[in-house]
Amino acid sequence: MIEFKNVSKTYDNNVKALVDINTTIDRGEFVFLVGPSGAGKSTFIKMLLKEVDPTTGSVLVNGTDLSNIKRKDVPYYRRRVGMVFQDFRLIPNLNVYENVAFAMRVVEASPREIRRRVPTVLALVGLSEKFKVFPHELSGGEQQRISLARAMVNNPSLLIADEPTGNLDPDTAMEIMDTLDDINKAGTTILMATHAKDIVDHMKKRVIAIERGAIVRDEKRGRYGYED
Repeated sequence: MIEFKNVSKTYDNNVKALVDINTTIDRGEFVFLVGPSGAGKSTFIKMLLKEVDPTTGSVLVNGTDLSNIKRKDVPYYRRRVGMVFQDFRLIPNLNVYENVAFAMRVVEASPREIRRRVPTVLALVGLSEKFKVFPHELSGGEQQRISLARAMVNNPSLLIADEPTGNLDPDTAMEIMDTLDDINKAGTTILMATHAKDIVDHMKKRVIAIERGAIVRDEKRGRYGYED
């Protein structure tokens, strides 16, 4: 599913963001990416989104070397990857249904397919009854659930979550994690970058820890391992 082969990244200011990264994430895995701020987690994610390229080495997703994707094809590649952010990034003047449907309109899905698929993913995140509500009328947890629905509506094989619980209280954060776990159990590969020690320790998923650009720990049923 995901393979980093001898990947290093040095930015123009000579900052070494990643140093000789070698790792594989199999289809259907749930992996936490942890480490101190500035460790290289963001660069790791940006490479999967084809926002930055390795200085050396290669990144493969579903067997495709991302370095070989032409610039004009990058948007089409990104449409196959779901992305959830800490700050939700919903469109304020669109209601819940329209926010989720927007992701399908971008990929030119038919109106019929949109009408079929959007209610399905809203049911998946438990917000079917909120389809006419606008983002400002939702709680933070509900907004993040809508973000999850939008990320999943095009059936991505990979979902990347960047601090998805960072703006949520502990109880709501665990509800979001339960939803992510359900999504993973349905077959979607999930990579989640986080500083949430309690969540990582509770979930007991695979943990990849990065420090100073290098992988220092890779545990199958891992722990967070830092005192933030």
